[in-house]
Amino acid sequence: MLPRKESFGQHSLYLQREVSFDCYLPANTRETPHLLLLNDGQDLAEIGFPAMLEQLQDTIHPSLWVVAVHAGPQRLQEYGTAKHVDYQGRGCKAGLYTRFILKELLPFLQQRYHQGFPDKTFGGFSMGGLSALDIVWNNPGQFHKAGVFSGSLWWRSSSDGTKRIMHRQMKEGPFHPDLRFFFEAGTEDEEADRNINGKIDAVDDTEDLVAILEEKGYEKGKHIQYTLVEGGKHNLDTWASVMPGFLEWVVNT
Repeated sequence: MLPRKESFGQHSLYLQREVSFDCYLPANTRETPHLLLLNDGQDLAEIGFPAMLEQLQDTIHPSLWVVAVHAGPQRLQEYGTAKHVDYQGRGCKAGLYTRFILKELLPFLQQRYHQGFPDKTFGGFSMGGLSALDIVWNNPGQFHKAGVFSGSLWWRSSSDGTKRIMHRQMKEGPFHPDLRFFFEAGTEDEEADRNINGKIDAVDDTEDLVAILEEKGYEKGKHIQYTLVEGGKHNLDTWASVMPGFLEWVVNT
């Protein structure tokens, strides 16, 4: 049986708009709940997400709650890094989006479903992946895991390809031993290769960030799961192919 879905529209005082989101409810609410938030939730039906979740709940973990947050009309302003806009001024509402998640959405879910959600993951695609990673990294007391599918890790404060914002945040930030990270990149995510090393920028940016995390003390296999999809593109089909493995990682890590 497909998971039951409840859809809501909540007015956000921070974003000054109505935010739509879908809640996929677990088959079993008695076990310790896991909560997964996903950016760009409007795309989940297109990738067959309900069937993936049904399979997970039937065979692996019956108590995963998923909240799919739909992107708004100012996606490029709300998704980004809360403390730093990019060199073109994009992401100026990322701090407000963070406040919506922490101060409006999470309290609503806890009150609506009478759950504390001790294990929380945030994930997303492309810009949504950057947003999710930024929120998890800067709020380790609230979130435990981040899922980044073809993340916009090129987000930078200069036009020349240097000064990548997320990389700097992680390099300069503290080590949070309880955090876990899931990264996906496709070998055909894009064509750009700024340093002409035979590896596209999307893969370079992801692997550079993984290297920074390893330097801080995070370990692949324990704290970090990295999936490189051969022939993977910057699209829903590629992300759909990785989603079942990501869902298993969420509940088993």
